[in-house]
Amino acid sequence: HKAADTSIEPASLTKLMSLYIISNALQNKLIHLNDRVLISRHAWQEKGSRMFIKAGEKIPVQTLIQGVIVASGNDTSVALAEHVAGSDTGFVSLMNIAAQQLHLQQSHFTNPTGLPGPAHTSSAQDLATIAQQLITRFPTLYTGYRQKWFSYNHIRQPNRNRLLWLDPSVDGLKTGHTSTAGYCLVASAQRQKMRLISVVLG
Repeated sequence: HKAADTSIEPASLTKLMSLYIISNALQNKLIHLNDRVLISRHAWQEKGSRMFIKAGEKIPVQTLIQGVIVASGNDTSVALAEHVAGSDTGFVSLMNIAAQQLHLQQSHFTNPTGLPGPAHTSSAQDLATIAQQLITRFPTLYTGYRQKWFSYNHIRQPNRNRLLWLDPSVDGLKTGHTSTAGYCLVASAQRQKMRLISVVLG
């Protein structure tokens, strides 16, 4: 590996930590896949990539999770953060507590989406650890990361992880991009009994 512990801007790879918190909440039955989430104006107005939800809609948790994984929705990430923790700031606290519990050395989060901020950081090693946790601790939910397309409100969006089309053994996880972070990808594949996780940043 190269510069695995260098502090970086994680962009939308941040959503892997958000999905870790959401998966944990599901596993502990604090929330449920068929819960209907009332979309706030705050979630609806979130900048960046989106699923195109509207304020006042009631959308099942399962649909919102697909919107985070496949469409990388910032709007859906905020809606789920509010559903899990009451507010996105409360949710960010959960992200940072989990980062400590997982012994992530370079990770500190200030939002659930990955919009850039000076104190919003992670590293290749930390992101690989989060990916490993998602795959091993939440195997049923992990099957959703290989979904190639997502449709909502007559808008069809492809999964930005192009490896899903190129190699059938690839089954996740997430891309990220901002002008400062560059193009980023956490990918994983399994052949026979061997699974590999790769993290490429910048």
